[in-house]
Amino acid sequence: MAELIIWSTIVISGLVTFGLRYSFIGFAHRLQTPTWFRPALRFVPAAVLTALVCKALVFYGDRYQLSLTNERLLAGLVAAGVAYRTKNVLWTTVVGMLVLWGLQAVLPK
Repeated sequence: MAELIIWSTIVISGLVTFGLRYSFIGFAHRLQTPTWFRPALRFVPAAVLTALVCKALVFYGDRYQLSLTNERLLAGLVAAGVAYRTKNVLWTTVVGMLVLWGLQAVLPK
C-alpha cells in the first residue's frame, strides 16, 4: 500500500508540474502582450542567467564568499573579461574553465 502511495505521488506531481510548464508554452499564442512590454522580454534570458551565475560565484553552500580565495569568483571575473574582449562564448567558456581548474589546483581548500 505504501508503495502505491509513493508511486501515485510521483506520477501526480510529475503531471501537475508538466501541466503548469506546458500551459505557458501551449497557450502562449493566445496571449496578447502589450506592445510596450515586448522589447523588455528579450532581456529576460540574460537577466535569469546573470542571477544564477552571480549567485553561484559568490555563494558556496550557504556561505557568502567574496574574497580572493574564492576561485569561482576569480575565474568568473577572468571569463567576464574574456567575454567583453572577444564576444566569443567558446573562448569565454574555455578560458574560464582553465582558470578555474588552475586556481583549484593552486589555492588551498
